[in-house]
Amino acid sequence: MFGYGQDIGIDLGTATVIAYSKGKGIVLREPSVVAVDNNTNEVLAVGKEARRMLGRTPGNIVATRPLRDGVISNYTVTEKMLKYFINRVCGKFIFSPRLMICIPSQVTEVEKKAVIDAASQAGARKVYLIEEPIAAAIGAGIDISRPCGNMVVDIGGGTTDIAVISLGGSVVSSSLKVAGDKFDEAIVRYIKRKYNVIIGERTAEDLKINIGCVYPKIQDMEMDIRGRDLMSGLPKTVTVHSSEMFEALIEPAMMVVDAVHGVLERTPPELAADISDKGIYMTGGGCLIDGLDKLLQEKTGINVMIAQDAISCVALGTGKALDNLDVLDNKKRK
Repeated sequence: MFGYGQDIGIDLGTATVIAYSKGKGIVLREPSVVAVDNNTNEVLAVGKEARRMLGRTPGNIVATRPLRDGVISNYTVTEKMLKYFINRVCGKFIFSPRLMICIPSQVTEVEKKAVIDAASQAGARKVYLIEEPIAAAIGAGIDISRPCGNMVVDIGGGTTDIAVISLGGSVVSSSLKVAGDKFDEAIVRYIKRKYNVIIGERTAEDLKINIGCVYPKIQDMEMDIRGRDLMSGLPKTVTVHSSEMFEALIEPAMMVVDAVHGVLERTPPELAADISDKGIYMTGGGCLIDGLDKLLQEKTGINVMIAQDAISCVALGTGKALDNLDVLDNKKRK
């Protein structure tokens, strides 16, 4: 079938799972949502199908996101989800694949072990871990092996990872549990406070993608959303403007900016000089919120660039790192 097993790189994100297969590129991009029947413990749907069920399930079916804030919050469901995705990518494999999985930069040993165990149980022959900012830097096309500083800000669904990378490793890094999910939560809270209407996380995400901004827009945009009125308990439609989204999102956005500032303060002076020359690279789906790059540039005074394929950067970097798996294996053997 596939010769001696297959090498797969997985960006195990809080919001999306992206898989990269050696020689084929990105082969899978699905929301990290699993629908499970509580009575039988059977997995009913994974990915896009399960995402449609979020907030719309009867009592016995639970649609959950098994990863929260960048780490595994439900071990058994994560294992089932990984198994499903590995089977999707490999088909019926003769040999178990080798997996390289991304993890946030500041995870504990216990959280690392949970990822390795879940992947092994799901059918991986060998599991390697790579830090998200390093994978993101490789995916953004930065040569990380040279002795000069590069700063990467990777904003995913659950975590924002900030790292200064030089000579293939991170010199200073920080991981913040403020990212795409927290932006959605801020929108839900804002709509509830201002309009007395409750909306679901999918509606909040649509608002964020379509009219969300963290830097004042020249032209105000609007969007109609539906939710449940808290006073009457009935469905209600409200029109939301991008200027209101700015109010809702500026607080979590400033937390990200402050974290970047904190990492810059701890960066050795030589590397800080490199960064002010080259600029800051932003990757991950969360960096696509309108104006986040402008906000960061204004507050730090450093040029900010959004990587070309921001959402897939981490997966692409993991894929490129797969090519060095044999080197890693040989090092371990020696």
